[in-house]
Amino acid sequence: MLFFHSKTAAFSLQLPLKRPYLYTQKQDYVDVYMKWKKDRFFDSIEHIHRSIELKRIISLKNCITEDPNGCIPISAVSKRGLEFDIPIKVARFLRQYPSIFEEFTGPEHNLPWFRLTPEAIEIDREEKRVYEECRVDLRDRLKRFILMSRGKVLPLKIIQGMQWCLGLPAGFLQNPEVNLDSSFRFVEMEDGLKGLAVESKGIVFSVIQRNSLKKGVYSGLSMEEAVPFPLFPSKGLRLKTKIENWLNEFQNLPYVSPYEDYSNLDPNSDLAEKRVVGFLHELLSLFVEHSAERKRLLCLKKYFRLPQKVHKAFERHPLMFYLSMKNKTCTAILKEAYCDKHSIGRHPLLRVRKKYISLIKESEVILKSRRVNNRSVNQITVVKDLDSDFESDSVNEEGRIELAECS
Repeated sequence: MLFFHSKTAAFSLQLPLKRPYLYTQKQDYVDVYMKWKKDRFFDSIEHIHRSIELKRIISLKNCITEDPNGCIPISAVSKRGLEFDIPIKVARFLRQYPSIFEEFTGPEHNLPWFRLTPEAIEIDREEKRVYEECRVDLRDRLKRFILMSRGKVLPLKIIQGMQWCLGLPAGFLQNPEVNLDSSFRFVEMEDGLKGLAVESKGIVFSVIQRNSLKKGVYSGLSMEEAVPFPLFPSKGLRLKTKIENWLNEFQNLPYVSPYEDYSNLDPNSDLAEKRVVGFLHELLSLFVEHSAERKRLLCLKKYFRLPQKVHKAFERHPLMFYLSMKNKTCTAILKEAYCDKHSIGRHPLLRVRKKYISLIKESEVILKSRRVNNRSVNQITVVKDLDSDFESDSVNEEGRIELAECS
């Protein structure tokens, strides 16, 4: 039985497939190191490197839109800076984005109030339409995320921590009757944690498997098949012969789907590493920006059975991932999403986030213009003061001269 739904929906094939570890467990781990090379293209993708900034803005925007009057006093959010991960005073942060937040004097005590600009209101409406129209797509991304975990269950706190990356609205889990289907169920986990589990029949194909099926290089009938990863070398990057030979052998290993049982894999083998790389590829393909802060992924190790040094996978595979050091943080980017735009579907929320970023840039222009105008006004004021002082000095000087003549 073969079925699929939505752009990211899983193909499912009910066949008695053999696990890859039943075929190959002899590959030893080969310690290779590829030199990191700066790539300006990936360092210049704005919606990736402004994602943290935009997340803070959206959090405050939601506070305003949730108010019945569509506006709030600064006192409603002034002490929630830690909650929104805002490193400066909230009022100062809001004033940095005049294209999104409009400030006005409130009805009492002359306190500053904030509301959304007409442009921000329109984008907010579009954002809500996307959430409504793409609910099935968002649900499928969440389902895939959970299906890759150990036991196909994740704590709610982990899911909530990854909601921004997955593109889920803030209250997605608070309305399960609308947003979730019968395959989801809330469960009690160890340590008293509440979790969300998913049931799935058949075998779920990853994006790499689906693309390989389309290209005819993968039949899907045997898990012994070697499915090579798509590679995208940066300009000027040359591999040593030893590394190139290892990479060819690595590509020819059987593909271990992140949705399959991997408990019997030797953790010290290249095959186990291929499973980890495949997991990271699938994970980033589900995200809005197809990227994530590397440190944010470390909290997933326990629930996805990732090795202690999972971050090394990004460094060992620069032809698949790019590590950007921009904004004083390390961001892992899936190259395929930007080098082959037809292989991984665009997240439905990406266009909306880009529109918000346009308002951020517009705010920067407004603030710069204000600074220039204030500088000009100050210069004019200084010149007038100097002219006034000069005229006053002239009068006084003349007065002294006249007094001297009278004496």
